[in-house]
Amino acid sequence: MKVDIHAHFELLEDIEEKIERCKKDNFHAIIANGINLEANKLALNLSKKYPIVKASFGLYPDELENEKQIEETFSFIEKNIKNIVALGEIGLDFSNPSWNKEKQIKVFERFISLGKKHDLALIIHSRKAEKEIIDILEKNKASKVILHCFSGNFKLIQRAFALNYNFSIPCTIVKSEHFQKLVKEIKIENLLTETDSPFLSPFKDKKNEPFFINETLKKISEIKQISLKEAENKILENYKKLFEK
Repeated sequence: MKVDIHAHFELLEDIEEKIERCKKDNFHAIIANGINLEANKLALNLSKKYPIVKASFGLYPDELENEKQIEETFSFIEKNIKNIVALGEIGLDFSNPSWNKEKQIKVFERFISLGKKHDLALIIHSRKAEKEIIDILEKNKASKVILHCFSGNFKLIQRAFALNYNFSIPCTIVKSEHFQKLVKEIKIENLLTETDSPFLSPFKDKKNEPFFINETLKKISEIKQISLKEAENKILENYKKLFEK
């Protein structure tokens, strides 16, 4: 059975059709990642409507200007904590100089603390802040870490692997040498599959969707020189360890 640990349903069209397509294709789970209060609410509603969809609540680094919104988001998360399988999408993004780094770090550490308190996996964004992310995770003794679409150098990748962090591999692995090398060098026990739908499509002329996780699995099985079924089963096992208590 297949898993997509990172999709943004608030940005997808024809949601029901896309979910039905995955149900017919032997999917075990699709994790809807929230980036703000509204996206978290949608993730929760979808998880209640469709058993295949699991909710993950987060707050994207560019959503931190409004203190009231931050507190409302954390309040909503705490209130619904038993209905989610992870905290995400969370993390740091230093690509835009106007986004306050100190505030990002403060909120990120708050999420790490919440994850530890409730034994929840962390699905982490780290654009232009890969080293800082690992430093903060290590300092705060974070566990159940999933580095989403991690673009850090291989010294950082090896450091994260030594800390037993996990890497979710996007569909762009079909054309990305970086992710192909990452999959080759990291044990399959620390790999997961994601789409980041509707982004990072493996096809030039199509928006990404959870069904396209099939392309990622094909590439992983090819690189690891194992059958497609074995790759699928290994990733599912990893998913269950992190997201199912």
